[in-house]
Amino acid sequence: MDAFDRLETTIRARRDTDPAASYVASLFAKGRPKMVQKLGEEATETVIAALVQPDKLVSESADLIFHLAVLLADAGLSLDDVRAELTRREGVSGIEEKAGRNR
Repeated sequence: MDAFDRLETTIRARRDTDPAASYVASLFAKGRPKMVQKLGEEATETVIAALVQPDKLVSESADLIFHLAVLLADAGLSLDDVRAELTRREGVSGIEEKAGRNR
């Protein structure tokens, strides 16, 4: 089990716990709009780190992936679903893949 698998296991375990005692539970209690807001904030912080605070890029990326994993869990999805999509795209150029979405 890698760190991403452990993260998803932790998210599932804390999802229905006391929101006062768990940040994960508090996100689930506040609902998807809050999850999306947090994901957007973390995406912005990751972009800023990439441009002006490269020493924070890894930690901001971890925050971004964490909040993405929470949102995926709320949607009944997992990082395995993302892995499967990336596997599906292997060997297809980005230009080709994007053009295929518009059909």
